[in-house]
Formats: sequence, C-alpha cells, structure tokens
Amino acid sequence: MYLSGFVHREALFQLTRRWLCAKLEPDDGLLITRTLICDGFVLGETLETLSKRLLGMVHPGPFQIKRIHLKGELRETLCRSARDPDPRVEELIRSYMERPEFFYRDVPINGAMALDREERLLGLYRLKRPRRIAEKANRYIANWIFQMVQEKARRLAEERARVLRIPLELLLTPQEEMAQEFIRAEEAIARSFREGKVQMDRSALTINDIGGIKVVAEEEALDRLEEILDGEPDLEVVEREEYKGEYRARSFILKHTWDREAVCKAFLERKAWKHYANRGIPEKELASGIEPWLEDAAPDLYVEVMLSTFPDMVESELGCCIHEERILGQRDTKVYKGYIPANVEFLVEYLFSVGLSPQTRVDSLPIVLWGRYLPETMISKIRELYGVGENGPLY
Repeated sequence: MYLSGFVHREALFQLTRRWLCAKLEPDDGLLITRTLICDGFVLGETLETLSKRLLGMVHPGPFQIKRIHLKGELRETLCRSARDPDPRVEELIRSYMERPEFFYRDVPINGAMALDREERLLGLYRLKRPRRIAEKANRYIANWIFQMVQEKARRLAEERARVLRIPLELLLTPQEEMAQEFIRAEEAIARSFREGKVQMDRSALTINDIGGIKVVAEEEALDRLEEILDGEPDLEVVEREEYKGEYRARSFILKHTWDREAVCKAFLERKAWKHYANRGIPEKELASGIEPWLEDAAPDLYVEVMLSTFPDMVESELGCCIHEERILGQRDTKVYKGYIPANVEFLVEYLFSVGLSPQTRVDSLPIVLWGRYLPETMISKIRELYGVGENGPLY
C-alpha cells in the first residue's frame, strides 16, 4: 500500500511488500510504530492548517474548529445548520430527528468541524481511522493480485489454445476446468510471493484520501475556490473528479508542501507525545519531539479536498447515498474471494495493530499469503499484542 498522505510512505510501502513476501526485519515493529505516530501527527496538523486556509477563502467571517469523535455529532450539527431548507433537506432532517439510531450515529470518526458563530457547519476535515485504511488497502492489494491471477489464467488458456492450434476466442473450456485453471494461476502467484519475486505496482496501490477536507458553500463560492486553488504556489491539483447522480460533489487531490518547523513545534508545545504514551516508545524519547524521525520524510503529502453544497452534504450524510451504506456495499461486492485476499486483509490489519499496540517488536509474522487461516487466528494474534491471552476453553 502506498499511502500518499504519509510522509514516510515509501518506507511503509517497502515494508508492506516485504511482509506480503513473509520477509520480516528486526526493526519492522518499531518502524511501523514511529510511522503511525509521526505521520499521523504531521497529517493531522497539516489538515487543520490547510482546512482553515481553504475555508477562509470562501467563508470570510470568523469560525471555530470543534473536534468530533462520532458521526452522530456531525449529523446533529447538519440538522441544526439548515437555513431556508428545500423540501428534500426538510424531509431528510425530519427523518433523522424521528429515528436518529437508524443513521449509524455511533460510527467513530477522527476529525473536526468548522462552525460559524451560530455553530452552523462550514466544513470539516478528517483522518481515516486505521481500521478503514487497512480495509481500503486490503481492497486495493486484493484487486491488484486478482488482476495478476486473471492474467496468469489467461496465459494458461492461450497456451492450451496454441497447443490445439485454434484461436483463443474459439477455445471452449468446461466450467470445472476453468476453475482448476484459476486455482493453478492463483498458486503460481502465491509461489511468486513466497519466492520474493513480485514487483508491486505503486499506481495500483496508491491511496490518496487518508486525509480529507470538505468545504460546504454555495456553488458560486465553490467555483471561486476552485479557481484560487489553481494559483496557489504550494498547492498542486494532481487529480480532479466530479460525482454526479445520487452522490454529488467535486473532488480534488492536492499535493501540498507541509510546514516541518510548525509541525515539530506544535508536537512539543501541545505535549502531543502524551497521546502516544502507550505505544511502546520510551516517554523520554517521545517528549524530545518527532524531529529526529523526520530526517527521511517526504517534503510533501497528498490530501483529498471535497467541495459540496449544503443540500448535497445533507444527502450524503442522511440520504440515499449515506457513506456507511457505500462502505457496506463495497464489502458485499468483493470480486475476489478466497484464502489469498483473506490473508491480505489479516496481514494489513495486523500491521496497523502492531503500530497502535504497546509492542514495538515483531518476532515472526502470524500470517503468510499462501497459508490458510480462520479469523480466530488473527483475533488471537492481535490480542497478544496487548498482552491479552486467548479466552480459555470451557473445560
């Protein structure tokens, strides 16, 4: 996985590649822990600074930043923020007020809202939670492996067609034989991981929305902001996308040069190191700051910026394209299923669990890509990171 919002994204990418090939190095646990602490703080500070800057371009009045931890806080603020709502917005707000428990109120979110003097929503920023990053990384990696397996299976079919001296499109293969061909292709790909011969594709494994900002305003103000973005020297729009249909918004991926000095200063002044006291790093080392960890950090990072009108924002949080329903849809429509994608999911989740746990040393990887495991195996291994033993048998 290549997390473009992290400043140590290349080191994490190389570590992930090694773990998928079951190649563990002694300091991997410490590297993961430092990366999640350091890069998480850098991204969080940069998001707050950048969101204030972007919001100031479209909302000239004063506003405050308020941290939130549950989606219900955001949705209740949305309901209070409606000014002259149209019938659809009225309908959605009424529906939420009647049945708030139906709208995934307790889903955790790691972010902050920007509110005006009347505490109406102007925008927000958020960092994806580790579980969601792991889930998305797993989907990207599994899809990439699936494409390799498909290509290998196609080459096997082409070889059979060549032996039979017929064009591939005329090759009729029984369903059972096609399934066996796919299994052989999957085994060949697994073998290439075991032998460490796989070259990972950065472009296919890049995740650009680890950090995100959403600006809520009228269409005219959003148009002006889009024009301004193109002229800012430290901001580069590297990708644009417009969503139409049930979900409507404009999306940009911004490449941004972050302020190293300001971030390092904030870490010490806010005593931010106290938040990471249970990560296995000595308190004295944390209290000295993150500057020593930034020697090989990238000078820039990438964030997603979403531009939305208020009605579209309400639709995305309370309407037919509510975010949590899209997540559930992605989980239910996985194309590639089997032991390899399951192992990718286990391994990536374990990687993040190491970085969030009190353990900074990993003596062996609990999962290899070509093995077969039940979810209980992964659960027990994660519990061990926190010093919690497996539940005992009944007898």
